[in-house]
Amino acid sequence: MAHKNKVMRSVNLSGENICVDIFLRPNGTFGFDEFRRDPEDLSGWYSIGHYSEQVFSLETEALHKAIERIHWLSAELARLQIRP
Repeated sequence: MAHKNKVMRSVNLSGENICVDIFLRPNGTFGFDEFRRDPEDLSGWYSIGHYSEQVFSLETEALHKAIERIHWLSAELARLQIRP
């Protein structure tokens, strides 16, 4: 089954094996999740945060909750000079 969510913002932790995606669902709500990939495993990205079921009305709400829940995200956004 094809994934229907549209990624609005993706932030990779240095090393590019862990990331956070802020996404838009087909129903107009937003969510986020934290993912990991292992270079030796060809299956690709998989959820390690398991936050994707949380529902937000605005992209900024999803981003702020992601910053609250994912310990490295705030520092990485600051390092990349990205304002939430």
